[in-house]
Amino acid sequence: MSLIGKEVLPFKASAYHNGEFINVTEENFKGKWSVVCFYPADFTFVCPTELEDLQNEYATLKELGVEVYSVSTDTHFTHKAWHDHSEAISKIEYIMIGDPSQQISRNFDVLDEEAGLAQRGTFIIDPDGIVQAMEINADGIGRDASTLVNKIKAAQYVRNNPGEVCPAKWKEGSETLKPSLDLVGKI
Repeated sequence: MSLIGKEVLPFKASAYHNGEFINVTEENFKGKWSVVCFYPADFTFVCPTELEDLQNEYATLKELGVEVYSVSTDTHFTHKAWHDHSEAISKIEYIMIGDPSQQISRNFDVLDEEAGLAQRGTFIIDPDGIVQAMEINADGIGRDASTLVNKIKAAQYVRNNPGEVCPAKWKEGSETLKPSLDLVGKI
C-alpha cells in the first residue's frame, strides 16, 4: 500500500542529535520539509556509507528548508555509541531516531517483521506532514542521497505552482508541464 498523499501517523521516539538525547514525534515533520531515511541497523556495512552520503548532502538540504531524520530499530543509546566510534557516523549532524518498538518502521510500512529491522526506505514529507515521495530498496542496494535534492526541488516547485508538474529529469529552472486537454497525446 502506498503512503503517497497520506499524513504521517502519530509516534513518540527518542533520538540522538548533536551530543544530546531528544524526543521526536510526527509533529516535528510539520512546518518544514523533511526527509526520513530508514536503514536496517547500526554497526553494519552499507548503512554507514548511506548515512555518510546523506550527511554530505545535509547542508544543501538545509538550504532548501529540509530537516533530515535517520531511523533504525536500534535505540538512541546505540546511535550515540555508533556516532562515538565510527569515522563515517561521527560526521552526522542530523537527527538519528531510535525505533526499538518498531512503531515508526511499521507506520511507514518498511519493517521486515521476520528480521525485526527496517528496510532501506526514504520518504520526502511536505510541511503539512504528508508523504510526497518514497523509495524502498532491498538490503544490499545502497542509496544515493544526491538524488534527493532534485526530488525535493521538484516537490517544492509543484507545491508552490499549482497546475504545473515536473517531467522526468527535471532540474530547477527547466520547463515544466501544464496538464490540459490540449496537451493530451502531444508529449
